Amino acid sequence: MVLSFLLFLTVFILIGISSVLLSRGTKKDYYLASSSVSPALVGLSAVATNNSGYMFIGVIGYTYATGLASIWLMLGWIAGDFLASTFIHSRLRVATEDTKQVSFSGVLSGWHGKKDRSLQIIVAVISLCFLLAYAGAQLVAGSKALHVLLDWPLWSGAVLGAILVMTYCMAGGIRASIWTDAAQSVVMVVAMGTLLVFATQSFGGPGAAIAEMQAIDGFMDWFPGDLIIPGLLGGLVFAVGWTFAGLSVIGQPHVMVRFMTLSDSGQMWRARLWYYLWFTGFYAMATGVGLLSRIYLADPGTFDAELALPTMALELLTPFGTGIVLAGIFAATISTADSLVLSCSSAVTHDLLPQKIEKPILLKIATGLITLIALAWALLNQQSVFNLVIMAWSGLASAFAPLLIVLCLGGRPQRGVAITAIFTGLAVALLWRFIGWHAAVYEGMPGILAGLAVLGLGLAIACPAKSADSAKPAA
Repeated sequence: MVLSFLLFLTVFILIGISSVLLSRGTKKDYYLASSSVSPALVGLSAVATNNSGYMFIGVIGYTYATGLASIWLMLGWIAGDFLASTFIHSRLRVATEDTKQVSFSGVLSGWHGKKDRSLQIIVAVISLCFLLAYAGAQLVAGSKALHVLLDWPLWSGAVLGAILVMTYCMAGGIRASIWTDAAQSVVMVVAMGTLLVFATQSFGGPGAAIAEMQAIDGFMDWFPGDLIIPGLLGGLVFAVGWTFAGLSVIGQPHVMVRFMTLSDSGQMWRARLWYYLWFTGFYAMATGVGLLSRIYLADPGTFDAELALPTMALELLTPFGTGIVLAGIFAATISTADSLVLSCSSAVTHDLLPQKIEKPILLKIATGLITLIALAWALLNQQSVFNLVIMAWSGLASAFAPLLIVLCLGGRPQRGVAITAIFTGLAVALLWRFIGWHAAVYEGMPGILAGLAVLGLGLAIACPAKSADSAKPAA
């Protein structure tokens, strides 16, 4: 098991280091790979970054605890993601080229020409806070896998993950991240598929497994039992909420920057094809493994649900197969963690510092410091991977998705309106989670809708004012 795990880990490291051969030694190359990445690599990298340790650890743990109702995560997430990508991704890639910016914050703040410095700083600060929490969650996910499968102390996996993130980022920046993401996405699919096949066979086939699931009270219900609104209406609101979770991908700087590196915006459809074929297959297998884990590890009272997948791998597979699963889990966490760290680094070096940093060595030092902060967050964290990731995901989406949607639709909100929408969406999402309603409706849904309402109101007020000014006779 250790041998196969180290074998895959070594391959990933060599792939990441080899990216230095194409490095051009510029800031744009470090953060955007000089916008020269092929559609296949963009799609596979975005899948690996999106899925992350959250899929291996968080989603399977949620499915273990929730049952069949968790299927709405998959259906809603993919549907919302696809809907958003149909009109956002290409426009973002074009805006990246037009603005000549290397960060998500820079593109949003300079979408229509002159860059708004105050808006850029606000977007960067919010990104930095939530992306650091997100990166910490990835390191925690990797630690949990190594703890169960290799009996290593929980801190060791986070430290190893941080070292790998530094190695990738120091080697070639986002190009190293994308190359390793593509390789890791293949291992992730193989690992999840292997476990799904062996777990199904252990019960005598799909029919026998489903029969055992149906014997668990409420496990095969279509919707959770603790909805705010009872009945079918509550179930529909729950499902639509997770559609907003998928739409929330456009507010994730670490995912969207992948599409910003595409060599040609006209190739976006190919990148999306790779992305959705891989994403749909992987998510379906993860949901299946999560459902099977409940009947294989049938003690929800004392068992940490987020350890379901590594525990099943340890009991069902050969040592080599277990090593593949472990490599898949760890690869998923690192592929996302290095993306998050690079996004944090660009927020600091390009958006927040008054004097832009251009020298590659200084960019790498900043990236190293960000990695250490994420590691400290992981070592001190007390929340589950699922909760930490969803909180970061919904916070970023509620803050940035409304503004990005309006910009892509041609809207020109004033600075005050844009900033108000950012903080309103974020505040609504955080309040929704604090009240506890997120268990029934994903908090990003009210957050995004609140932000869109503020922007819509601001644009509606601005239009009559402009019309009135234009109607005044010339002096």
